[in-house]
Amino acid sequence: MAITSSAVQCLVCGVLFLSVHLAEGDLRYSFPEEMRRGSVVGNIAKDLSLEVSKLSARKARIDTEGSDKHYFDIDIRNGDLVVSDRLDREGLCGDKASSCILVYELLVENPLELHRLSLQVQDINDNEPIFPKDIIKLEISESTDKGARYRINAAHDADIGQNAVQSYDLQQNPNFVLNVQTSPGRKYGELVLDKELDREEQQELRIILTAVDGGSPPRSGTVVIHVTVLDANDNAPVFTEAVYSARLPENSALKTPVITVSASDKDEGINGEVTYEFSRLSDKSQSLFSLDSKTGEMIVTGKIDYEDRARFEVFVEAKDGYGLSSEAKVIIDIIDVNDNAPVIYVKSLSNPIPENMSPNTEVGIINVQDRDSGNNRQVSCSIQENVPFKLVPSIKNYYSLVTTGQLDRELVSDYNITIIATDQGSPPLSSSKIIQLSVADINDNPPVFEEQSYSAYVSENNKPGSSLCTVSARDPDWRQNGTVIYSLLPGEVNGASVSSYLSVNGDTGVIHAVRSFDYEQFRSFKVQVMARDNGSPPLSSNVTVSVFISDVNDNSPQILYPAPEGSSFMTELVPKAAHGGSLVSKVIAVDADSGQNAWLSYHIVKATDPGLFSIDLHSGEIRTQRDISESDSMKQNLIVAVKDNGQPSLSATCSMYLLISDNLAEVPELKDISFDEKNSKLTSYLIIALVSVSTFFLTFIIIILGVRFCRRRKPRLLFDGAVAIPGAYLPPSYADVDGTGTLRSTYNYDAYLTTGSRTSDFKFVSSYNDNTLPADQTLKKSPTDFADVFGLNDSSPQVGILPAMFLRLRFEINLIMINICFASSHIETYDSVFKAVCRFLRCV
Repeated sequence: MAITSSAVQCLVCGVLFLSVHLAEGDLRYSFPEEMRRGSVVGNIAKDLSLEVSKLSARKARIDTEGSDKHYFDIDIRNGDLVVSDRLDREGLCGDKASSCILVYELLVENPLELHRLSLQVQDINDNEPIFPKDIIKLEISESTDKGARYRINAAHDADIGQNAVQSYDLQQNPNFVLNVQTSPGRKYGELVLDKELDREEQQELRIILTAVDGGSPPRSGTVVIHVTVLDANDNAPVFTEAVYSARLPENSALKTPVITVSASDKDEGINGEVTYEFSRLSDKSQSLFSLDSKTGEMIVTGKIDYEDRARFEVFVEAKDGYGLSSEAKVIIDIIDVNDNAPVIYVKSLSNPIPENMSPNTEVGIINVQDRDSGNNRQVSCSIQENVPFKLVPSIKNYYSLVTTGQLDRELVSDYNITIIATDQGSPPLSSSKIIQLSVADINDNPPVFEEQSYSAYVSENNKPGSSLCTVSARDPDWRQNGTVIYSLLPGEVNGASVSSYLSVNGDTGVIHAVRSFDYEQFRSFKVQVMARDNGSPPLSSNVTVSVFISDVNDNSPQILYPAPEGSSFMTELVPKAAHGGSLVSKVIAVDADSGQNAWLSYHIVKATDPGLFSIDLHSGEIRTQRDISESDSMKQNLIVAVKDNGQPSLSATCSMYLLISDNLAEVPELKDISFDEKNSKLTSYLIIALVSVSTFFLTFIIIILGVRFCRRRKPRLLFDGAVAIPGAYLPPSYADVDGTGTLRSTYNYDAYLTTGSRTSDFKFVSSYNDNTLPADQTLKKSPTDFADVFGLNDSSPQVGILPAMFLRLRFEINLIMINICFASSHIETYDSVFKAVCRFLRCV
C-alpha cells in the first residue's frame, strides 16, 4: 500500500521527538528514519554550550568510527546537526528489533574536544509485510479431523514495533478459519480446519491470506494458500532442537560446514520423508549460506566478514512429503580474526610550518582505527624516522603530532614523516602513512660574500661603463628572503663621492666604472659594497673592494732642457781644445708615467757632424767622441729624440745648438747673418736692457764689497757663471715618478771670458750629484723651490742673499749677451761693448 509524501511528513512530525541529555560530555538524539536531506536533528552548539562563532575556527566536524558513509554534518553557521544522506533504518540496523543507534563523534580543535553522539533512528512504516512465498501449498487429507491446525509461515515486515505485522486476515471460505499465534518477536497464523474436507466435492482450494501491520496508514501483504485435498497425513516433522547454535570464523573458506539440522516424521512412506529449506532468509544471507535439502547440512557459499555482520539468525523449515512442516532457528556467531590492518587518518595538519616554530608545538592530529575487535583492535602508533617530531597520545585513538626540536629550513626544507600503526593481534598487522611537511622560510640568514675581500684591476684611460669585477653573495634563505641586492656604501674617493667613480648592478653584482681613471692622479682606492636581502626586516653584509689602477703609456717625455723649439734660443759654447769624451751638455727630460713607461732613452737623430758628438743612452749627457779639429764646423746643430719604454713608445725631440769657439767674436758665421729692421730694433732693446741691468748692479757693488770684507772667510760660490736650467723651463707639476732617474743630477755650466777680444778661458762643464732633485720635490714646486735644489736658495750657508741674486742676474746677463751676439748682424759694432761688459762681469 503506497504512502503519500504528505502522509510521511505528518508521520515524521508526529514521531519526531528530541531527547537530549548531557552525560559525561555525550549527546543522545532520537529522530525518525527517511528524513529529508538538510533536516535538523538538533543544535549541538547549544546543547554542548559551544560558541557558534568559533565553530569554523575550531574546525568542528562530525566523524564516525570505521565507516566511510557520512549521514550527518554540522552547520558551522548555527551549530545545527543536519541530515546529509538518506537514512534507512532497515539498511542500517537490519533485523534489530530494539533500538537502532548510530554512534558519531564531534571533533573540535584548539583545544581538542571529542564528544560522543548517540543518534537513535526511529522506525517509520515504510515497508509492507511480505510472505516468504507468493503461494503456500498445503496438501490436506480429507480424513483430517475438524480443528486440525496448519501453520502458515509468518509474513516478514522490515519495520519494527507497531509498524511490524500486527494481524492477519483470511479470506472467507467454508472450511478454514485463521488463528493468530504470537511468539517472541513476531506473529504468525495457523489455518484451522473448521469443516471437514470432501475430496470428492472439492479437490483443491485457493484462499487469500492478508498480513496487516500497525502503521498509520497501515500497509499489508498477501499470499495465496493453495490447499490440495489428500488422503490422511497426521504427523509433521519434529526438529531435534528448537534452536541451533554455531560458531564460524570469519574469512572461512567456501564450502566450510556450518551446522547440520535434523528433523524426524513418525509417518511412514512418503508421509515420513522430510526435506529442508530456509523458511526466512535475507537476500544477503542467501548469498552466504546454502542448505542441503536432503541432509540438512548448512555450508558457506560466500565471504564471511565479522566487521560486516557478527551474528546471523536463520530459520530452517522441515517438511514431509505431504506438506506438514515445522521450523527451527539457527544462530550463527562469527568469530573475529585479525584480518584488518589499522587505518591512519590525518584529521588536521598545519602545512607549511615556520622554521622558527618552538618545540612541543602541535602541528597535526592523527586518528587510528581498526575494524577488528578485542586485542585485534588495540593499536599502538609510532614514528620510525629520525625526525624532529613525535606522536603524543590524546583522546581515545587520537594522537597529536608535535615538534621536538628547532627546525631549520636551510638544513631540511621538507620532511616525509612515516607513521606506523600496529595492532595487538596474533600475528599483528600494521600499516603506515607518509605525511609530507614543508618548512616555511624565515629571514634568518644574511647574505654572505663568497670572498672576504675583492680586488679589481683596471688600466687607466678605461672606457666609462666598463666592468671591473663581480662581487657575489649567497643567501640560503628562500624566495625574497634569499634575493640579494647589491649597492655601494656612501664614501669618498679622492675628495669626490664614490658613486662618481663606480656603480654596481643591484642584481648581478657587476661593478662598473663610471668615469675614466688617471693613474697619475691616484693609483688605488677602496670602496664598500653592501649585499642586502629582500626579507622583512632585511639583513645585509659588507665587503671591501680594492680597485688598483695600472699605468698606461699615455704621457710623452717632456724635455726640461734645452727648452722646446719656439721658446728661447739656447746655445752652448764648446772650446776648441775639448778632448774626446768631454762633457758638452746634457738633455734633461721627465715622463709623468711610471715604471718602464717612464724609463727614458736618448738618441741623436740628426747632427751636423754625426761623428763628432754622442749622447749617453740613459743619462742624456752629450760628449765629444774625438778631439775637435780645425776642420770641424764651428756651428753644430743636434736634434735629440727622447723615447720612453712604453708599448707603444712615445717620444719628444729637441734641438741643441753648439758653437765650437773660445770667443763669440771668432765665429765668422755670425757676420754673415743678414740684418733687418726687426733685428735692429731687437738689438736696441737688448742694449737698453743691458745698460739698465748694469746700472742696477753698480748700485749694489758697494754693499756687496762691504758684506765680503765683513766675513772672515770668502764664501764659496756654487755658481760662477751658469748655463744652468732656468726655473722658467721647469713645468709646474713635474715629478720624477718612482725614482726612474730622469732628474738624478744637476749640472752647472760656467763660462769664463777673458779680457781679450779673441781669447777666453772656458770652464766647460762641472757636474756634481750632491744636489740631486728628489722625486717628492718635483711636484708643486715654485721657481724658488728649484733654487734650493740648484744652490740658489736664499738660506744657503755658503751664499748670502745678495750674492745669490747677483749670480742669478749674472746668469741672465750671459744669456742676454749670447742672444745679442746671435741676433745682431753687426757684431763688430758691438764687439767693443761686449768686451767691456765681459771684463766688468769678470772682475765682479
